[in-house]
Amino acid sequence: MRNFKFYRLEIPEVLLVEPKVFEDERGYFLEVYRHDYFSEVLGVSFVQENLSFSKKGVLRGLHFQKRVAGQAKLVQVLEGEIFDVAVNIKKGSPDFGKWVGVVLSSGNKLQLYIPEGFAHGFCVLSNSALVLYRISSYYDPDNERGIIWNDPDIGIEWPVSDPMLSTKDRNLPPLKDADIDFLYHVK
Repeated sequence: MRNFKFYRLEIPEVLLVEPKVFEDERGYFLEVYRHDYFSEVLGVSFVQENLSFSKKGVLRGLHFQKRVAGQAKLVQVLEGEIFDVAVNIKKGSPDFGKWVGVVLSSGNKLQLYIPEGFAHGFCVLSNSALVLYRISSYYDPDNERGIIWNDPDIGIEWPVSDPMLSTKDRNLPPLKDADIDFLYHVK
């Protein structure tokens, strides 16, 4: 697509999105989202936008919603820098339990697309971060689930060792005990 490049990561369903940036002596301009481009490439529409502000060392995740309310996410950083992670939670997938992580920042202007069937989390690397993410279905607290951030079976290489966590995130189960109902389907 003319103003966006889409790159498949180690887990091919997860995409890194690079917008085309038009810069000159005044500053820069870029499109951050176009429904027609994104729906054609990703096959999803986004219905809600969320904004998160976090301090350095905060780790949020790993979160997902059950399949009935599953969410694809498009994550970008408006201010600061984060390490953003997606974990495949589709039972039967050859990539089940594998993760991919990228640095997103206001400087690199990259976005991460995380499809349904993935848990998501991020930690803040800068003094603070303002994170915007679009989601493909509405937040549903009855179907909200999660996995503990430091599950050794997943082995995420977080750039923090002692993050600030919410009480909820501190008490999430490991992947093997998580309430997961996503199944892998061969296409």
